[in-house]
Amino acid sequence: MGVSVDEIRELREMTSCGVIECKKALEEAKGNVEKAKEILKKRGVELAAKKGSRTAKEGKVEAYVHLGSKIAVLLEVNCETDFVAKNADFCQFSKDVAMHIAAMSPKYIKQEDVPADVLKQEKNAEEYVKQNCLLDQAFVKDPKLTVRDYLNSLISKTGENIIVSRFIRYKVGEVE
Repeated sequence: MGVSVDEIRELREMTSCGVIECKKALEEAKGNVEKAKEILKKRGVELAAKKGSRTAKEGKVEAYVHLGSKIAVLLEVNCETDFVAKNADFCQFSKDVAMHIAAMSPKYIKQEDVPADVLKQEKNAEEYVKQNCLLDQAFVKDPKLTVRDYLNSLISKTGENIIVSRFIRYKVGEVE
């Protein structure tokens, strides 16, 4: 089945994926745009898993100070090359995630970072992870996505391994 240029353009605008990837996904989905989006999302997750073992020694430190100067966040996000570290999508991602941390106050980056004894004390460990692990939280700017989904979409766009390495959140009067 032939896929029109307009369909490819529409899918590309929605997903920011490459033209060839959009064309292949639309052909596989037999022209169904929603199904093609799911295919691209799945491929993005697979791509992120493949790239996870690659070293990410470049990146940036993002600083975010919330309006009123009562909350601040320092965030380190790493990638493989300085070229990607200067990319507009990467810069927007780091800003968005720093703002998300300010708003949602996660305690850990991922589930593996949560001490086992902390999870044992929780009645619903899965819910605790969703509330306290950055990558598992619903993204504040688009609650249909998790921060991990947002990260995976960036990995599929850039073609590089990207890691949220560490963060610290400060709030006036709050002591850990």
